[in-house]
Amino acid sequence: MVSVTDRLPLFPLNSVLYPGLVLPLNIFEERYRRLVRDLLARPEGERRFGVIALRSGREVGDLPVDAVDALFPVGCIAEVASIRPHADGRFDVVATGATRFRLLSVDDSGPYLVGEVEAMAEPRGDDVEVLALAVSRAFADYQHKLVGAQGRGPVELPELPDDAVVLSYLVAAAMVLDLKDKQSLLVADDGTVRLRAELSLLRRESALLEHIRALPAVELLRQGAEPN
Repeated sequence: MVSVTDRLPLFPLNSVLYPGLVLPLNIFEERYRRLVRDLLARPEGERRFGVIALRSGREVGDLPVDAVDALFPVGCIAEVASIRPHADGRFDVVATGATRFRLLSVDDSGPYLVGEVEAMAEPRGDDVEVLALAVSRAFADYQHKLVGAQGRGPVELPELPDDAVVLSYLVAAAMVLDLKDKQSLLVADDGTVRLRAELSLLRRESALLEHIRALPAVELLRQGAEPN
């Protein structure tokens, strides 16, 4: 855990990291090579950075250092599990999402962004157990329909965690959603709010998948792709 407020190196991404989820990274850009070298200079238990999603959807290297408005206001602290250096200066980093944070300000004076962050609590909320059961069932149905829509055969789904909050983050990470929906699940006030939102999203996405499977192939080919 970080203190109530802390300064963290920031790693903007076009995706959302959730607490408890693993994040593999291949570090090749010089500013983030510097970040990793600075992390290596710290004791192992203090190697952490903040992962935060880009509002604009641009690549990390295209983010101007003064474009604070391009970042979402809530991210996730990533704790480094391993760092593997390459001869050419690249690094393979494996980190795990730990704690949500709220971004208070950004220091752009160094080689990479550093944020002043405020750690966020993780309340469970009310009725999480009942909601967790409903989400587990809806998620299993969604997964089966997703596999079917992708043309794959039956697959055995992994066992879901018993903890309702852990379940809420696992489902958020596993669903195929746009960045806005992913971010909204990260910032949910508590486990109840997140699980309730996931139940709605799972039902929506399952209905869409059912519709796709019901369409003849020729009709699918006529539909234009939505730009991301």
